[in-house]
Amino acid sequence: MPEDTFLDANELVLNMGPQHPATHGVLRVKLKLDGERVLGTECIIGYLHRGVEKIAENRTYAQFTPYVDRMDYCAAVTNGMGYVEAVEKLLGVEIPPRAQYTRMILAELQRIASHLIWLGTHALDIGAMTPVFYTFREREEVLKIFEEYCGARLTTHAFRIGGLQYDLYDGFERAVVKFCDYFLPKIDEYEQLLTKNRIWINRTRNVGVISGEDAIALGVTGPVLRGSGVKWDIRKAQPYEAYDKVEFDIPIGERGDTYDRYIVRMAEMRQSVRIIRQCVERLAPGPIFGKVGKVIKPPAGEVYHSIEAPKGELGYYVVSDGTVNPYRVRVRPPSLLNLQALDKMAHGHLVADVVAIIGTIDIVLGEVDR
Repeated sequence: MPEDTFLDANELVLNMGPQHPATHGVLRVKLKLDGERVLGTECIIGYLHRGVEKIAENRTYAQFTPYVDRMDYCAAVTNGMGYVEAVEKLLGVEIPPRAQYTRMILAELQRIASHLIWLGTHALDIGAMTPVFYTFREREEVLKIFEEYCGARLTTHAFRIGGLQYDLYDGFERAVVKFCDYFLPKIDEYEQLLTKNRIWINRTRNVGVISGEDAIALGVTGPVLRGSGVKWDIRKAQPYEAYDKVEFDIPIGERGDTYDRYIVRMAEMRQSVRIIRQCVERLAPGPIFGKVGKVIKPPAGEVYHSIEAPKGELGYYVVSDGTVNPYRVRVRPPSLLNLQALDKMAHGHLVADVVAIIGTIDIVLGEVDR
């Protein structure tokens, strides 16, 4: 075929981002277009790179704990949970039940807060303005609990290697139960706004479809994978803390489209409330810290530990050489792996649909770039 000149070209390359508000951070997506139809995408990352993994090699195990909060800054509690559990596995430390249930309560509150940010911003990207005011109203109530517990709202540094630094404040259980009672009817409000809204359905149904097989092949996890009908949740498959002692369901979708992923996340928030209630009932007085020395110095070895973060599988691979500093810390962030699916999901759709698809993946660039 003769080479096309610019004026005769059928294909156009368009840069979406890194300043585009709908890329949810400094993500640059090169779109290959035929008119407004997407023929292919290329994600260009690294604009927010801070070298978190390299920093870990120059900090003690405890000193590195606050850094993981800065990766997915919308889910700092679960970031910290994954890291401290990995180091605890390396140390062979057993965590007291009170600390386990406290961690689970805070982690599920964080899952709700993360999903609320996703829902509000995702709806705003597509053109629905009202949900963002609703969701941030409820998220504020979660952040108040975080602030009362550990003094921070966003980058919480809530956990320590071996358990908890702070025991629960007076009235913690009442505040959590009150939030659960308050929050469940609010999910119904969100659904009244969106679930049967014909504009929402038109913008999300059959948009960004990915099959379960393709999702698995690309390493996709979390709500994106479950939206494609794959019943995989690390809290069930490889339980950590006390998730094997509580009852909850794994919501899944059927079509693997943007609408199904919305339904899955809405159901997950209800399941998080269910888990929180069970944990509050099982909270009993007792120690909040395991047997960990003042100087954390794991024996030489390596461990990989993963948890079900709000966006998918968050894994930490930690290598110890027997000193007080990790020899290597490698993070397996769900946002980065899930972003691989964008090209598969966007192919054949319009430019406006790319906005909806990026939103449905629910990425945070602090976690993509680290």
